[in-house]
Amino acid sequence: MTPFADFPMLNGSAALPHLGVIQAQGEDAANFLHNQLTNDVLLLPVGQSRLAAFCSAKGRMQASFVLTKTAPDTVLLVMPLDLLAQTLKRLSMFVLRAKVKLSDASSQWQLRGLLGDSAKTLISEASPWHTVVLEGAHTVALYPAVVGGVAVSRALWVAPTALTLPSLADISTDVWLWAEVMSGVTLLTQPVFEAFVPQMLNYESVGGVNFKKGCYPGQEVVARSQFRGTLKRRTALVHSPVALDAGQEVFTPTDPEQACATVVCAASRPDGQGFVALVSGTLESQETGWRLGSADGATLAIQPLPYALLADI
Repeated sequence: MTPFADFPMLNGSAALPHLGVIQAQGEDAANFLHNQLTNDVLLLPVGQSRLAAFCSAKGRMQASFVLTKTAPDTVLLVMPLDLLAQTLKRLSMFVLRAKVKLSDASSQWQLRGLLGDSAKTLISEASPWHTVVLEGAHTVALYPAVVGGVAVSRALWVAPTALTLPSLADISTDVWLWAEVMSGVTLLTQPVFEAFVPQMLNYESVGGVNFKKGCYPGQEVVARSQFRGTLKRRTALVHSPVALDAGQEVFTPTDPEQACATVVCAASRPDGQGFVALVSGTLESQETGWRLGSADGATLAIQPLPYALLADI
């Protein structure tokens, strides 16, 4: 990998126009979301955050979020805009008599991505998902991007629109997306809707699944994948010489007729030296090699993940 010194732009603030916010408000907000998502929301302290997924009855991810409890009766779900409307509609179907109001609050909150020292200034050395609250703004520590063996701090700044972020150098959204890929942790988008159970995106290894909480849609499938050793797919970080897109199929030369993996998200390298992506595929095919689009396609070189995977239980 190219040394960190070759990427001086990894410090500052990036606009995140591809993200939006669902707000759950009411005395049952935390309990309602606790019963719908893969992570514990009920016991989440006010001012703190978690990663979570919303699954179908078959355990397939329909959305994922960075969720933050801003008050005892208010939880924000930060997620990609391309899935926001349908997720809001589907979650609303389960409200029934719960005392909670769900709404698209994207216009009420501003979202910025912080990298490098700009992130460290607010989160210091905080562990992923720890959140620092200052003057109404919530800064969520994310998994760092590892570039050339150096961990680059990342944070999500969530604040009411009336607040002003301290003056920071501007980073392009494309650089932020590249750093997100390099962190190995991403949120679900429309092209891969219902393509994965959470473990196929390594969510259980990065704090996105709580196996001790109560039931939620798809909970049996998610738990069975973990406890019975039936998980056959994982997400890997790859480098590609050609551009690639979320949802593209990946093949292995030993089985050219059937796709063995799917591109989850991708971004171009800021230095122009190709592209990086997160790809979810079978463990067996990761050993035999990946090709983009067909068994004769461009070779995807698998890189080390910046975190350890939890072993199946």
